[in-house]
Amino acid sequence: MRLPLAAEILAARAAARLSRLTRSGGGTTIPGKLLWKLDPDAIDRLAGRLAGGSVLVSATNGKTTTAAMVAEILGRETRLAHNRAGANLVSGVASALLEAHDAELGLFEVDEAALPEVARRIRPRAVCLVNLFRDQLDRYGELELVAERWRAAVQALDPDSWVIVNGDDPQVGDLASERERSVVFGLDDPRRARPGLQHAADSKYCIRCGTPYEFAAAYVGHLGDYRCPACGHARPPLDVVARNVELSGLESASFDLVTPQGTRRIRLRLPGLYNVYNALAAAALTQTMGIELDRIRAGLERFSPAFGRFERIALGDRSVLMLLIKNPAGANEVIRTVVDAGVPPVLLAALNDGIADGRDVSWIWDVDFEPLFEHGLERLVASGDRAAELALRFRYGGFPAEGIEVVPSLADALDRGLELTPVGGELALLPTYTAMLALRQIVSERGFVRPYWERAA
Repeated sequence: MRLPLAAEILAARAAARLSRLTRSGGGTTIPGKLLWKLDPDAIDRLAGRLAGGSVLVSATNGKTTTAAMVAEILGRETRLAHNRAGANLVSGVASALLEAHDAELGLFEVDEAALPEVARRIRPRAVCLVNLFRDQLDRYGELELVAERWRAAVQALDPDSWVIVNGDDPQVGDLASERERSVVFGLDDPRRARPGLQHAADSKYCIRCGTPYEFAAAYVGHLGDYRCPACGHARPPLDVVARNVELSGLESASFDLVTPQGTRRIRLRLPGLYNVYNALAAAALTQTMGIELDRIRAGLERFSPAFGRFERIALGDRSVLMLLIKNPAGANEVIRTVVDAGVPPVLLAALNDGIADGRDVSWIWDVDFEPLFEHGLERLVASGDRAAELALRFRYGGFPAEGIEVVPSLADALDRGLELTPVGGELALLPTYTAMLALRQIVSERGFVRPYWERAA
C-alpha cells in the first residue's frame, strides 16, 4: 500500500536533516532517493504543485553555471525550487522539490542522461539545451546517442513548451527545427573565433549526410558558424546573439546581448567565452518566461561563479583559484582562458576516476596542456586517484620531469602547492569533479569556506 504523499515527504525530509546533522554531505540526494523508493510517482505530483511550472537546463558543460545565472535573474522576485548544489539526477531534482516548501517555480539543472526521464515526469514549460560534448564515454556513449535521446525527449514535450537551443552546436541546434515555440542563441563575433577546429573537436561531420562541415568561425570546440558543403545543413538563424565580445583575462567578460526585444551591454564577473555562452542561454531562457531585458542584465551582472567554477578562495596569505575540468572541450577552454590571462608558475592538477568523473581517463590525452608549458608554468603538483597518469601526460607533452611532483593525497598536494606558491600569490587548481568537491571540503574543514551543500541550502 502506498503511503500518503504528506507522509512520504515527512520521511524524506527527516532523512535530509539526519544527513546534514551527521555531515555526510548527502542531504542533496538522500531524501530524493528515499522518496523515489517510497513512491516513484511522487516527483510528478510534487512538480504539479508548482504554480509557475518548471524549467530545465541541460548540457555537457555549463549547466550548473547557466542554471545559477537563471536563479540570479529570477530569484529576487520568484520563490524557486532549485537544485543549487548540482545534484542533477532524478533523486537530486526530487530532493530540491522536497526542500522547496513554498516555491512558485521549479528550476532544475539536469544530467544529460537523466533529461528524458526528468522531462517526462516534470512536464516542463521550457527546456534549455546548452551544448553536447564528448564526456564520460563509459557512461553516456557517443554524442550521437545522447543527441537521439534528447531528440526523443524534445518531441515528447507538450506543444506549448518552449525549447531553447544553442544554434552553434550542430547536434543541439537541430533539435528545435520542427518546433514552433523555439529560441536559438549563439555567438556572432569572428574576432573571437579560433583559426580552425581543434584536433579534439567533436561534431565535425554533418548530422544529415556525414560530410565534414565548413566553419566560418569556430568558437569553443565545435561550437561555431558551420555549413555542410554537400547538403547545405547549416547553423540556424539566431534569435538571441552575443556580439562585440571582450574578454578580460581571469576577471570578466562583456558582450552586447542582442534580442528581438532590444540590445543591452552585459558585463559578467566571470571570464571566458564559454561563460558568454552560459549567459546567452540564461538570457534566452528567461526571455521566454517574460522577463524584461533590464532585469536580465541586472541578474547576469550580479552573478558570481558557481562553486568550483573559477572560484577564488583566500587561504591566509595566499589564495587558490578553482578551475573545474572534466572533458577535453571544457579543459581546453579553461587552459585557453588561463593562458590569455597569464599562466601562474605553480599548478595543482587533480585527476580522479570516480563514477561522477567517468572511469575512463583517456580523455586527458585530448587536452591541449602544452600551451601552459609554453607560457610560464614551472611546477606541476599532480594529485588524485590517477595522479601518475596525469604526470605521464604532462611528461609526454614535453614538460620537464624535474618540474613534476606526484602527490596522490589531495590534502598533501594542496599543502605542497601552497608551499611552492609565494606569499601573496595564487595557486591554480585544475581538478576533475570529485577532486574539486574533495578539495573544497578540505578547505572548508580548515575554516576558509563554507561546505558547498551548506552554501547551496
